[in-house]
Amino acid sequence: MFRTAFHAWLRRAIVAAVVAVVVLPIEASQAGWLQKIFKGSSKQDDTQARHAASQKSAKHTDSQKPPTAKLAALGPIMLPALKPAATTCDPANFRIVVDVGHTKESDGAMSARNVPEFDFNLNLARRIEEKLKSDGFAATRLLVTDGKARPSLFTRVAAAQRLQANLFLSIHHDSVPDRLLENWEFEGKASHFSDRFSGYSVWVSHDNPDFKTSLAFAELLAREMKAQGLDYAHQYTQPIMGRYQHPLLNKETGVYSHDELVVLGKTRIPAVLLEAGSIINRDEELKMSSPEHQNITASAVAMAAKEFCDARWSILGPL
Repeated sequence: MFRTAFHAWLRRAIVAAVVAVVVLPIEASQAGWLQKIFKGSSKQDDTQARHAASQKSAKHTDSQKPPTAKLAALGPIMLPALKPAATTCDPANFRIVVDVGHTKESDGAMSARNVPEFDFNLNLARRIEEKLKSDGFAATRLLVTDGKARPSLFTRVAAAQRLQANLFLSIHHDSVPDRLLENWEFEGKASHFSDRFSGYSVWVSHDNPDFKTSLAFAELLAREMKAQGLDYAHQYTQPIMGRYQHPLLNKETGVYSHDELVVLGKTRIPAVLLEAGSIINRDEELKMSSPEHQNITASAVAMAAKEFCDARWSILGPL
């Protein structure tokens, strides 16, 4: 009977500990909350306390242990893993600029079915903007730029500064080097495709003045993309990519570095580029066109933004 009552008490205490992690600020979760929850509330506690008092030196040593060591003493109890909050922000005032990659005049890659990348970028960016606003990021701004390719890059950098953005997210869709393309015909028109490669990728630049924060958001976004069941593009680590080969910063989630990208390196705020998927891959192109898949990507962006502002969101996992 004693063992049964004690186990029931322990289960209640563990649940209370988990709740405490969720509802208290991260700093408070490491400031002795566990000791307060487990503070004597029964005769069994008093017995244990008297036993501990007889071993004063051991108790003193234990008091110096970090919270993780105290948790380990309880046995294999699985509590949610917490990471320190790198940033905190108020979503209502946190301004994310969602940049539509390329322009109508310089519309990027051509899909396997002859749709310009700019169209894919615009459709997805609009859906991301809507999702962010509906999830509380009311200050989100959609950035659509005109003009030729290279001048438009510096226009974007200036716009992000003018909009007083806190985070710059550029939306793109992927292709492959021309030499890897294959020929086919779609609706009577000569077209090109490459079904060898697929997947999303997330990019940052070491030249960004706030590389650390850029990388922090990139990691969150890539993790959420993966949590949605998506695979990242592995080809950028392969010699076959030639000059398009780039360092992979996280082999688990698909975060790459590209230090020559103007919109990542020249902006004076944290900046991340998302290649949502490959539109030169015939199967993936169809996915990129579907509202369902666009919603999945938009949800991943919104969840990453929530975690970026408040690390406690990571406890809930992908929604």
